[in-house]
This record gives sequence, structure tokens and C-alpha cells, in this order.
Amino acid sequence: MINVSDQHAPRSLIVTLYGAYGRFMPGPVPVAELIRLLAAVGVDAPSVRSSVSRLKRRGLLVPARTEQGAAGYELSPDARQLLDDGDRRIYATAPPEDEGWVLAVFSVPESERQKRHVLRSRLAGLGFGTAAPGVWIAPARLHEETRHTLQRLRLDPYVDLFRGEHLGFAPTAEAVARWWDLAAIAKEHEAFLDRHARVLRDWERRAETPPEEAYRDYLLALDSWRHLPYADPGLPAGLLPADWPGVRSAAVFRGLHERLRDAGAAFAGL
Repeated sequence: MINVSDQHAPRSLIVTLYGAYGRFMPGPVPVAELIRLLAAVGVDAPSVRSSVSRLKRRGLLVPARTEQGAAGYELSPDARQLLDDGDRRIYATAPPEDEGWVLAVFSVPESERQKRHVLRSRLAGLGFGTAAPGVWIAPARLHEETRHTLQRLRLDPYVDLFRGEHLGFAPTAEAVARWWDLAAIAKEHEAFLDRHARVLRDWERRAETPPEEAYRDYLLALDSWRHLPYADPGLPAGLLPADWPGVRSAAVFRGLHERLRDAGAAFAGL
């Protein structure tokens, strides 16, 4: 079993739980149920409560009562939008095509320079590369999610978004290697494979899929995987080095998703 304390933060696991199962439950998820579901991946009750409090302060979880009157939490509208946007990346089933680029060009007054830092951080978190100072670039399909994110953070007045194609002068593959740190992204894919490829191999040898084991291994794999499509925004294969490990890591995640997600739902009460 993967050592949760080494690789999975409780707060991240709670977000992953809501993304995988919690948002499909009828009504708020009771606190007692959150504690049960997080215990299955090695998180103790105090850690669940403190992490939920932080997520509430960030506006992602909203306290609510179940029909039976139990205390629970549901997703805020912003959190639901975040998860819906993330689904398109996390559960993508086909390699991305070369569909051009979205450019984010921003200018922040010196009197508001803290917003400049937030903008850079958010664009990097969305998977943008840096084409030039104040000019960030990503595959064009990310424009809608980028728009949602900037509007939610009230950063949209500082940014112009453009769609276009790269016309030169360097070959696009060479330019991409400048805009993104491909070696660092490849290492993240390799780390995912080191942790989870063997898990998939073990499941492929088994005939049965016990719900609690399926839930545990799926939640841990999803918690590792869901960050990767943001570090790696899904660059077209023709622009990437040969034998790109993202192809293998995506195949491992799809295999785990297809084998474990629905079986794990039974343990989650769905």
C-alpha cells in the first residue's frame, strides 16, 4: 500500500474525493462519512477536520445539513466549476491535436504588483508556458478554463486573451522546449509511473475487484494524476521528445480508472 503521509496531503485527498465521488452524492457529504472515506486512505479524523476547515475558508466547501440533520459539507459553485473544468483534462481519452495556441498577455500597475505574482502563479498552475515577459502561452483548448479562472479571481481586467498559431522563426518544437520545462514535466510522469504502474499490473492479475481496495487504489491514483494534466497541458505529440512518458502515464491512469472507479463507488456509497 502507498504511504499516504509521504505522497498525499489530506486536503488534496478531500478535493479528490469530492471530484471522484462526493459531488455525485445526494446532498451534502456528512462529516462522519468524510472521516470514514478518508480513513480508508490513511487520513485520521483530526486531519480531516482541519483540512475541511481550510477548504471552507478558501470558499471551496460550504457547511450544510443532510436531510437527517447531520452536519456535512457540499461544494461551492466555484468548486463545482473547478471540478467541471478539470474533468476535461483529467479524463481526456484521446491524445490532443495541434489546434493552435491561446496567448495571455497581461499588464499590472506597479501599485498592484501582488496581483502580478498571483497572475503568474495561476497561469503556471493552468499549464501555461512563458513565451516572453508578460506573454504566456498554452494549447488553445484551455482558453475557456483560463477565462473561468481569471474571472473567478477577478484578474480578468489585467489580461487580454488571444488565439493564434506559431509562424516562426524557430521550429515550433524548439520553441515549445523553451516555453516549458519538458524535462521537469517528464520527471513528474515518471514519478506517477513509479507509484502506480505496478498497482495496475497487480489489478490486471486479479479476477475480483473488492470495493474498498478499489476505492483506496483509485483515490490515491487520481490524487496523484489530477495534478499532472496541469503541469503538462497536453502538448501535441509531434512537438514532444520521442518516447514521451506522458503517453504511458495516461494509459496507466485510464487503466486504473476503467478497472477501479465504479467498483470504488460502491464503497463510497454510490
